[in-house]
Amino acid sequence: MIPQRKLGPHSVSAIGMGCMPLSFPQDRDPDLINDPERAIAVIHAALDAGITLLDTADIYAPTWNTMGYNEILVGKAFHSWNGTPEQKSKVVLATKAGITREDNGSMFGHSGRNASRHYLYRAVEASAAKMGLSQIPLWQHHRTDPAISYEEQFNNVMTLKEHGYVAEIGLSNVNAQMLRFAIKAGGTPAQGGIISVQNEYSPNYQHWADVIEICNEYEIAFLPWSPLGGGGNFKRLSSGEIGAFASMAEQKGVSAYALAIAWHLNQFPTAIPIPGASKASSILDSLKGIEIELSKDEIHALNQSCPTDTPINDELLDIAKLSQ
Repeated sequence: MIPQRKLGPHSVSAIGMGCMPLSFPQDRDPDLINDPERAIAVIHAALDAGITLLDTADIYAPTWNTMGYNEILVGKAFHSWNGTPEQKSKVVLATKAGITREDNGSMFGHSGRNASRHYLYRAVEASAAKMGLSQIPLWQHHRTDPAISYEEQFNNVMTLKEHGYVAEIGLSNVNAQMLRFAIKAGGTPAQGGIISVQNEYSPNYQHWADVIEICNEYEIAFLPWSPLGGGGNFKRLSSGEIGAFASMAEQKGVSAYALAIAWHLNQFPTAIPIPGASKASSILDSLKGIEIELSKDEIHALNQSCPTDTPINDELLDIAKLSQ
């Protein structure tokens, strides 16, 4: 039995699966886009192993004009999975919106932000349809829109529950000031408010630790994205270029990736890492992290070995226009 962690009203597996790599396999498996059944098989393997949180977003798509590609994939995988009705009832499908894409072939190079009520309403309606759901179990505001005050856009986000297409609300890419405002304005999980925060956090990137402290304080699930480092950095984890993870993993007879998952879980009681995977073997290896226990001394040694000069994502520095 996989250990469970709280995600608002849900109890989910202690790690989830980030599904984005199934739509961006160019560097690893370029043919995956042309063979969606193989991608669906990866999700099925995760579900078969007991993972009950799948994370996607409307922007996860191989091209600018295929918004929702990954959501369609996740929806098809969930509905075609041969789990029992009881097993399916425990799976939480989580998606995000708030980033727009334009015709330049890139997801991140020239993306916009839109947190207007009209845009968000249309976005959640589209996401629900593409995932084959009447209501999205967890919807997360992907990125903040600097064109309008955070107060206004957070109010727009919270009205999504009244709109009917969203059951629970989470945030992504927020700083501590924004999160505290969201809790004050929208409530804690126990009050029907914010149930999750999805920020980047890994051995290679340890900024915004104060956000995790707030999540621990209010029992808000913290879903670290790129928990192994993201992009090419995950390879540096196993090569020994990032911290002492490779050497300690060798001593324990596990992979550096599984050890990194354990590093998240052993430190933070609200953490639910969502490692990305484009192969079944990858997500199953990450799942082994739930079995690894780390002492305080081991965690300290790993933390001391982690880089401290990783550039900060300054998008979160000058974004909140909040009333004091």
